Amino acid sequence: METGSISLEPRGSAGEVLLAALRLGTTSFGGPIAHIGYFREEYVRRRRWLDDAAFSELVALANVLPGPSSSQLGIAIGALRAGRLGGLAAWVGFTLPSAVVMTALAYGVGRVDVADAGWLHGLELAAVAVVATAVVQLARSLTPDLLRASLAVLAGAIVLAVGGSAIQVVVIAGGALAGVALLRGGARPAGVRIRFPVGGGLAVGALAGFAVLLVLLPVLARAGGHGLETASAFYRAGALVFGGGHVVLPLLDAAVVAPGWVSQQEFLAGYGAAQALPGPLFAFSSYLGAVQEPEPNGVAGAAIATVAIFAPSFLLLAGIGPLWSTFRAHPRVRAALAGVGAAVVGLLAAALWNPVLTSSVDSVWDVLLALVFVAALRVAPAWLVVAAAAAVGAAVL
Repeated sequence: METGSISLEPRGSAGEVLLAALRLGTTSFGGPIAHIGYFREEYVRRRRWLDDAAFSELVALANVLPGPSSSQLGIAIGALRAGRLGGLAAWVGFTLPSAVVMTALAYGVGRVDVADAGWLHGLELAAVAVVATAVVQLARSLTPDLLRASLAVLAGAIVLAVGGSAIQVVVIAGGALAGVALLRGGARPAGVRIRFPVGGGLAVGALAGFAVLLVLLPVLARAGGHGLETASAFYRAGALVFGGGHVVLPLLDAAVVAPGWVSQQEFLAGYGAAQALPGPLFAFSSYLGAVQEPEPNGVAGAAIATVAIFAPSFLLLAGIGPLWSTFRAHPRVRAALAGVGAAVVGLLAAALWNPVLTSSVDSVWDVLLALVFVAALRVAPAWLVVAAAAAVGAAVL
């Protein structure tokens, strides 16, 4: 698809978004960085709902907001495809499979020993292939010249050298500043018009609601029952963590282990199981809400924890999304986005090396299998490659 070939306005149904998100929610292994590759494969390459330029902008938006970046990316794409219900459907489809499994685990159902499991290693290699494919294809469209390619290399080198989730936000901000300073003449006007289906009044209300809940929930929790304490703890985790994924774990540990709601052993067991599941790692909240000792727990506790931890994402996207759509037409914003696009390529390339390659590839045989999966992605959908990778891993790894 060529940039500028379509106008991104709601033109689909919440049902089709739900089905697409369910596919991703059951096949997107590998964590938040790998999810970008899966999302691009499904929404850009396979379904052609948006192009790489628009996808890059949404990746940047999701990464500069606190919360689960891959879930926010999916919500934004769903909203652009099918309006507000599309955003909700994208979240439900992507989150529900892992949330259900994690809730069941809290009841002691479906405990699986994933240590040294061949099928799990096959899924890790599939994630390598997906991320590698995304790096190559995004680089072609977002770093078309030497300057932007150099920015991508610099961004990746900084992330690898410094490490940590906070540096990702710094690198994206640095990419924006570099774009404004160096790419003013080379950043072409955006050919795709993105309109978030949120009015100005609702956007202001969403931002106000985000701030009010962040301040008010802890106050209400002191006077209310444990349900409000759960909502407050998980809302705070979703509102204050940058980088998503594994970065939320220290906040969740402090929220549920420190006060004695969940034992350290239960916490670590749930975290270990979450690594073997597709979808967002934030679905770990479902397990914690269900397994905690004070009531409400079980299904009710899982529902409270899950909704609370993702609620900030909906409010922030509703509040910031329309502003993003307005500002993106400004020449300096276009230049900043060009720099951000280059930085995103660098971030993804750095993640391909660490943790994706360093934690998944242990031998020459692994390298060969990953290359086979890369080739397979050129002719087969990602979900089929993932399924085949698991089968191959179970059989030979």
